[in-house]
This record gives sequence, structure tokens and C-alpha cells, in this order.
Amino acid sequence: MKRVLIFSTTYFPLVGGAEIAMKEVTDRLPHWQFDLICARMQPELSSREKIGNVTVHRVGIGRPIDKYLLPILGARKAVWLEQRPTRPQHLSAAMAGAASDSRRTIVWSLMASYGGFTALVYTWLRPKTKLLLTLQEGDPLDHYAKRTGVFSFLHKAIFKRANAVQAISYFLADWSVKMGFKGKPEVVPNGVDIEKFTMRISTEERRRIRQTYGYADHDVVIVTASRLSLKNAVDDMIRSLAFLPENYKLLIAGIGEDEAMLNALVEEQKVASRVTFVGKKSHDELSALLQASDIFCRPSLSEGLGNSFLESMAAGLPIIGTPVGGIPDFLIDGETGVLCQPRNPESIAAAVQRIQHEPELRDRLIRNGEALVREKYGWDCIAYKIGSLLERLGSHV
Repeated sequence: MKRVLIFSTTYFPLVGGAEIAMKEVTDRLPHWQFDLICARMQPELSSREKIGNVTVHRVGIGRPIDKYLLPILGARKAVWLEQRPTRPQHLSAAMAGAASDSRRTIVWSLMASYGGFTALVYTWLRPKTKLLLTLQEGDPLDHYAKRTGVFSFLHKAIFKRANAVQAISYFLADWSVKMGFKGKPEVVPNGVDIEKFTMRISTEERRRIRQTYGYADHDVVIVTASRLSLKNAVDDMIRSLAFLPENYKLLIAGIGEDEAMLNALVEEQKVASRVTFVGKKSHDELSALLQASDIFCRPSLSEGLGNSFLESMAAGLPIIGTPVGGIPDFLIDGETGVLCQPRNPESIAAAVQRIQHEPELRDRLIRNGEALVREKYGWDCIAYKIGSLLERLGSHV
């Protein structure tokens, strides 16, 4: 059984796109054994449990401070894991020692964050370890520079120490080189549950969902699904309604720190009858919600890749996005989506009307978008590529 030790800041049930991607991939690599070390963060979370194909080990006291303690506690836990007595009775002590020395030859860091610092500390203790660094970061890159501050040299050390880098976009691949990675990063994106998001709802179900939120047949529903934070620029979408007819409505799925501000903006802009907040939705709910809408838009200020775009394309929606981060990897203006400009509500409105006023364009975007997702963004294909990367890394041990 091939073994990999994963370091991550958090894991299920505390999830974002990176953690979901990790589970989707590891579930599809049954011939590998994965141990994952992360911060506990909440007291009700178990210190050890099995989730899919991953054995999760949480360290800390169950408080937010755990992520700051992770580099020390996590590295110590990793050393303890490799020293556990697993010797079959027929092995000599020398043979068992050799097996123990080689059992954790691959370490996998999920992002260059707290888990990345933990992986770095562990590789200082085990210099022969091969390190795979996965980049899923979605915030503006200067955000990470500000957060690391005087410890920026340690942040760069994660990239310099990595033996391989897997980035979910060319944007992040370029960043890894700028940060000091000496090899050639591999771009392997996140994926989409194609079966779930391409399963079409009936006309009756679409009408029922729209009626639930008070939408008439002639309403044009613009949907966004994202964390309500600055980088996703939901405020620009609200402001774009001033440049659109009254029957254009905005459906916002998600929660986040900007929720109160966005509600206040809706009142300030006098568009309360045109904006609906529906909170966080599960993937099962989200697929139907997307199909009940007409256009997906996220005018991001930064983006590692943007899985919500891919899910919307799979669901048969035309998409609108900005030319930032990893979005240009899949959004070609006029072919797989329509571009708008960051911090420009009028540009958002123009993109929406371009789609609505050009039926041939709309049909082309829907057709090309779904074809692209089916071709490049299925989890089986992505897991195969990452499995091959792990194999190559392991062969150089």
C-alpha cells in the first residue's frame, strides 16, 4: 500500500473548494493510503476519524488558535505517526526499521498556508521526504504577502522546498515560479461533479423554483454562488441593476462577512424587490437553483480558478466573469463565456444584455461551456493526473 501524508489547515466538515477537491481526488485513488493532519479548530471535532479514503488526525485544543500551533503540533504528530509500531511479526527489527523509514516518503501540502508551513517543518526533520505542493489559493496574491509579513521568507521557503507543484490554474503556476519553485509546475484544475450538474430538471420544476422566489416567466434571473466577501464583488452585481431593466433580478447564494454590508447596499440602491439572498446551498440544491436561473455571473477581483463557473457551465448556463486569476483558463470571450471588467457595474450590465440580446451567442456559450467541462473538468480525469504525479514523485525517492 502506497502511503502519503497530507498537511492541510482544516478538513471536513470545515471545507472550502480546496478541501472538497482533496476528498474528490483521494476517494478516486484507492491504491493509496492517506493520512491527513490538520488543525482541530472546534472542540466537538474528533482528534481522529476516517473520512473517505483519508484518515484525519486533528491537533490542537479545538480553538481557532490551533492553526497557529499547527506547524509545531502537526509536525510532531507526523513524526509520531511514522514511528507507530506496524511491524508484522515475521519482519526482523532491521527490516521493520527500514520499512518505517520509507513509509512516509511523500508529503502533500494542501496550499502554501498553515498546512504548508507544517509540511516545511516536517521536511526539515525528514530531509529525504518528497514534497508535493498543491496551490488552490483564491485571494489576491498581495494578501498572502501582507499576512506573512516578516515571515515572508518562510512562505517562500515552502515553494523552494517543494519537489513538485500542482496548481489549479496557470495564474497560480506562474506565482509558484515567482515565489521560488525551481521546477516546472503542473496545471491540474479542480473538477466538477459532472453527473450531478448535467442532470437536467424538468420544465415544471424550473417553474416551481422560480415561483418560490417570486420570479415571473419574463424575468431574467442573474445568479451568483459565492462567499459574500470583497474578492467576489457581489456589491458590483447589485450596483449593475441600475443599468438593467426592472425585470432583471439578482439571486445571491452564499454566506460571508459582507452579508450585512450587501443588505444595506440593497436598501441604499432601492433594489430590494429585485435582489434575493438565499444563503448557503448544498450541491444538490445548487444544481437545480442554477438551472432555474438564466445567467451566472461573478465579477471577481481575484480567483484561483472558480469552480462555481464550471458548475454553472455544466448546468447549462452562460457565464460572465472578469479576466483575473485563473478565469481566463476556461472563459474565452464570446466562446465559453462573456467577459466584464473588474469594479465596473456598467460593464456587468452590458455583458448581461449582450447574452440576452444575442440568442446565437447564448446558445454557443451554453453548448461550448458544457462540452469544455465534460472534456477537461471531470474528477476521474483529474484524479488520474494527480495519481500519476504522485507515482512519478514516489519513483524518485
